[in-house]
Amino acid sequence: MNVSPARLAAGAATVTVVLWASAFVSIRSAGAVYSPGALALGRLLAGALTLGAICLVRREGWPPRAAWRGIGISGVLWFGLYMVALNWGEQEVDAGTAALVVNVGPLLIALLGARLLGDPMPPRLLAGMAVSFTGAVTVGLSMSGGGGSSLLGVVLCLLAALAYAAGVVAQKPALSRASVLQVTTFGCLVGAVACLPFAGQLVHEAAHAPLSATLNMVYLGVFPTALAFTTWAYALARTTASRMGATTYAVPALVVLMSWLALGEVPGPLTLAGGALCLAGVAVSRSRRRPGAEPAAAVEPRPERVS
Repeated sequence: MNVSPARLAAGAATVTVVLWASAFVSIRSAGAVYSPGALALGRLLAGALTLGAICLVRREGWPPRAAWRGIGISGVLWFGLYMVALNWGEQEVDAGTAALVVNVGPLLIALLGARLLGDPMPPRLLAGMAVSFTGAVTVGLSMSGGGGSSLLGVVLCLLAALAYAAGVVAQKPALSRASVLQVTTFGCLVGAVACLPFAGQLVHEAAHAPLSATLNMVYLGVFPTALAFTTWAYALARTTASRMGATTYAVPALVVLMSWLALGEVPGPLTLAGGALCLAGVAVSRSRRRPGAEPAAAVEPRPERVS
């Protein structure tokens, strides 16, 4: 049975969202032992080794020269700066505040994608993002501990959101010049090189860390990084940056569910309502106009834009 490219891209996006949601649970555990920079470097090294082994088996080779600009920018900003800033920010603010600030990222992706990549901004995408952002705000407020936030933490989370958005927009053109695996592997490697100043901290902390924390760090590298960033790039190559950014609004809802199952953190009614809004908004943003739905009064039929 042949599976359409659209279904494959949707499946890849789903894998990405689920694994990125699981990362928040693992970061919470490993972050209690590892410092932000050391955790980011350890995660990226595990991811780069995994991806590098796959590249050798598949004989991927080096990316074309034309792809290196996007790979380098996304590697430094998204794989490197984003991970360090987010790890540090989550140590300074409560989980609700962090989720609220970081979820500015998809909105920034939409704006940058429209400005720099010419991404379309259909009404369904805008409406879905508005619904999802409302849900993210609801989840953030419901999870906020109140009084546990700091200006530094908010700035760090905002920096993470900016790095995430800029990295995604920079990665998009590279995917038209190199393979998904090449863009992901070398982006991860660039991020690891950028985090090498934290190598001393990583060695020192790994020598004293419990096995569970180190296994969580390795998990972050193999699954939410190596696998999830690859499935993300696969889906991004087949749609717009704006639509993919909107898809990540499902992450807060899944984090609530996983925290409930794995950590026994029972969500309140407001949190559940916010998670439902996040998922509803993603469904709206990824929906497309049905064939033949053009108003009969239209003077001339317009071809539907495929994103």
